[in-house]
Amino acid sequence: MTSDGSRARDNILARIRARQGKPAAPAASEREAVASHIGTHLQHARPAFAWDPVARFKEQALRLSSTVEDVTMPDGIPAAVARYLRHHGLPLLAVCWPEFADLPWRGAGVEVEARAARDTDMIGITGAFCAIAETGTLMTLSGRETPATVSLLPETHIAIVRASRIVSGMEEAWGLARAELRRLPRAVNYISGPSRTADIEQTVTLGAHGPYRVHIVLTP
Repeated sequence: MTSDGSRARDNILARIRARQGKPAAPAASEREAVASHIGTHLQHARPAFAWDPVARFKEQALRLSSTVEDVTMPDGIPAAVARYLRHHGLPLLAVCWPEFADLPWRGAGVEVEARAARDTDMIGITGAFCAIAETGTLMTLSGRETPATVSLLPETHIAIVRASRIVSGMEEAWGLARAELRRLPRAVNYISGPSRTADIEQTVTLGAHGPYRVHIVLTP
């Protein structure tokens, strides 16, 4: 089912195409031409990537003031989250994306609700579409099953990232999106460590426009 936002976008694009003398929806030949252009478009010069993507991602994430813990299997995620929360004296109560609702949270002493976050939620647990090794960045996509509020509203954001979804750079991240998604979501968010600003007296302050903390749990 198409959301109201998607319908509005489609209506706007249809009006633009009408002014160009084109039908409301692009034909298959148009889509094929665009896909061919993207597929054959040469990338600009890039640095040589001589590093291991997983190791580089962890190094860059730490540089950005995120913290990282490795777990060997998905069932170890709740215990890792509980350790992090207890270490920082944080409540063992969180909201999460639906895909993580069935993990053994209660066995680790953590109460989790699968829903979008509200302004009173302190801990948000998400996944990531992929992670970018070059910059230590998480790439998330908005959607019904991946509400952006879970990573944006709580003071603490915990991201569960599969090592197999760590790509070298931004170009590979967008290539993965084009290859796997039928259409792009309304929003693509990039998270590079805790929110920060230096607007006040040029002093870097964490948590200015979002989470104070970003903790990454890496799984195979």
